[in-house]
Amino acid sequence: MRIAIASDHGGYDLKERLIPYIEGLGHAVTDLGTNNPDPTDYPIFGQKCAEYVTSGEADRGVVMCGTGIGISMAANKTKGARCALAASDEMARLASAHNKANLLALGGRTTSFENAARWIDIWLATSFDGGERHVRRVAMLDGM
Repeated sequence: MRIAIASDHGGYDLKERLIPYIEGLGHAVTDLGTNNPDPTDYPIFGQKCAEYVTSGEADRGVVMCGTGIGISMAANKTKGARCALAASDEMARLASAHNKANLLALGGRTTSFENAARWIDIWLATSFDGGERHVRRVAMLDGM
């Protein structure tokens, strides 16, 4: 799978640790920045990653800022992006199973590497359940 990854300065350290982890799972990773821990603006990187995914250049995307909240908001401004913030195993699972999330947001200052890695594993391994109500809701999101 092709996975794009991006962060602002608040998610930079976590992003740098996740890249080799995700590559170790056998996925191709494209790092869209930021490329250092200097202060920057999360909307730039949330949008960049979302556009990379929705254009088909990547199958999925992972975005990080300090909490994951702001960068998920930025990513979701892109038509076709369905970015879900993960803060638990269940949120990671349901992001795929119910919401068909094509991007996952994590908090660089609020999420341990171990949790982030586990939530990425769960998110990637969980299939969209395709239930009628979920298909309908994903279509509504994509139509916005």
